[in-house]
Formats: sequence, structure tokens, C-alpha cells
Amino acid sequence: MLEKKVLMMIDLWVFNFGEKKWKKVAVPNGPSSRSGHRMVYAKKQLFVFGGFHDNTRDFKYYNDFYIFDLTAYTWQKVEITGIVPPPRSGCIVLPTPDNKILIYGGYSKERVKKDVDKGQVHTDMYVLSPPKEESKDQKWKSAHVKQLGIKFSPRCSSSAVMVSPNVAYLFGGVYDDEDDEDDEELHGTFFNDLLALDIEKRQWKNVLVAPEKDKAKRRRKKDDMDVQDVDADDDEDEEETEPEPAKVVINDGVFTMTLGPAPVASTCSKGSEGPKSQTFTPAPRINPGLVVKNNVLYLYGGLYEDGDRQYTLNDFYSLDFHKLNEWQTIIANDVSSQVWLDSESSESESDSDDSSDESMEVE
Repeated sequence: MLEKKVLMMIDLWVFNFGEKKWKKVAVPNGPSSRSGHRMVYAKKQLFVFGGFHDNTRDFKYYNDFYIFDLTAYTWQKVEITGIVPPPRSGCIVLPTPDNKILIYGGYSKERVKKDVDKGQVHTDMYVLSPPKEESKDQKWKSAHVKQLGIKFSPRCSSSAVMVSPNVAYLFGGVYDDEDDEDDEELHGTFFNDLLALDIEKRQWKNVLVAPEKDKAKRRRKKDDMDVQDVDADDDEDEEETEPEPAKVVINDGVFTMTLGPAPVASTCSKGSEGPKSQTFTPAPRINPGLVVKNNVLYLYGGLYEDGDRQYTLNDFYSLDFHKLNEWQTIIANDVSSQVWLDSESSESESDSDDSSDESMEVE
């Protein structure tokens, strides 16, 4: 086997939309080189939390917190007090309306004995509060907070985006089951459900994406069930019908969103969970790009694994989160057209090259 050499960068870049050019920002005192960290924008500042560094011989996970001032172009490492989140990567970091930072979930591992590591998927949530303006103490205070709402499968490497000042959407993620007989053998379950988080209440909900006609049928069915329940006599032998999952309406004064359980597409890739539905949903994946523009959620790319095969995706979708009636395909999934090169063919090709060539691994 060839030795893999990992290169992790420590640089910061800015893209000028007017000039359509990238420019490197050479500023000292920033975070150390790492991967799997999370960065979020709020109040003309960039907030960076967590991540890990792995050089194939050893690894380290971080829970440090940095702020980059977009006005002064300076880095500041911030000390955190209180109940500090343990080190992790692949977590969710979101701004809150009251200028705090919310951190959820993630992944970390520790060495339990020589050459044996134990991974952990985190499901905890923390809120980091900035110091008061009149205070001389510039430390941020961290608090562990309780989560409300639905219970969903643990996962890491999901992507999240704010769709209103107090609501965020989360898509995708993965949960790795470690084989007890082989600590290095991982069986990943990838997800493609769409979740909503009420930032203020710390409450999770499923997001219902379905055609309007399907929603209307469900409403009529529920109305019929309500009428039958009123007219029918009590009967102990009567089979109970599972109630229709409740929908929740959020109105923040700007727009209204209806939230409920999200169906899973029948066309989803292996590893998705939940009942099959005719409603299309982008395939399961980790780390997709999410952004909101003009009340439309856009989802691009990500990574999916099937056994020892790893696919980098370039499909592109949109969802009008006012209507939540259908995912629109901008660029279709092309995984079926990709050619897989196994490790043996890769090694034989590498052996024919100069032995000084390096193999770079990017996570």
C-alpha cells in the first residue's frame, strides 16, 4: 500500500463579486490548520469553531473559538467559560437573533489503546453568549441547553442554513456504525431528510415537502377521521388509526412556513431511512452546500459513500420554502455515469510514476 500524505491548509481567501476574483487574506493569529471546522457569518464577523487535524500518524480534535473582524481584518481567539462544548468536527454552528452562537452535534474520536480509536457522534447543543459591552471581561460564556421537538437519528456532517432570523433548515448527514470485530470497519447510514430548528425555542421539527394535492388529500382524510370519531360509538375491538402528523405554522412577521414530517423519496440512494414516498428528495449525502436567496433554498453537491466507494456529487436542486411542494432539479445526479477506479488500478498507475509523487487526501 502507498503511504497517504495529508496536506491541510491554514489560509483565508475572499472573493470579490464585482471583479470575480479571489484574493488571499494574509492575516496572523488565525486558527491552526484543520478540517471539519465550521464558520458562520453574523454582525460583520466570521465565527470559526472546532475541527480536527490528522497527519495519518496522530490526530487532534478542537473546540477553540475564533472571530474574524471583516471591518478591521483581524483574527481574535476567544476564551470560553462555563460548560464548554467538547472538541468536535462536522457540527452545526448557527447565529441567533440575540447575537449568540448555537452549536449542535458533530463528531470526534479518541484513542482507547495503541492503534485503536473510538468514534462518537454528538447530539448535544450549546449556546455561546458574548460578553456585555460594558464588561472588561471579553470571555464568551457557554451553556448546555435542552432540546425540544422530534427525536431524529444521530448524525454528523450535516449542512444547515438560516431561512429566517429564527429558523434554520438542516439537510443530510451520516451515522457511522463501527464493527465490533473490526474497529476500522465503518458502516455509514446517510440521510436526506429535511429538518427545521427553531433557534429561540431550541425545538426540532420535520419539514413536510409534498405537492399541494397530497396535502389537500391529507387534510380531507383528517377531516373525515374527525367526523367518524365524533359519530362512532366506543368499541374496544376497533382498530386504532395512527393520527396524522401535526403541522406547525411559523410566522415571524415577514413570511409564514408550514412545518411537518418530511417524506423520503422512493428514488433515494441506499442508506436512507423512513417510508418510501413518490415525492422526490435529493439523495442522501454529507456536507452539501446550502444557501437561501429570494425565499428559495438551494442545495448543491456533497459526498456519498457506498461501501469502500466514495462519490463526490455535483447535482443541484432548489426548493421554494414558502410552498414546500416540490424539489426542483437544476442539475441532475450523474453518479450512474461516473467510472469507479479501484485501489489496485490506482496503485499500479502510481507505481509507474515517479516514486516521489505524493498522494493528497482531502476531507
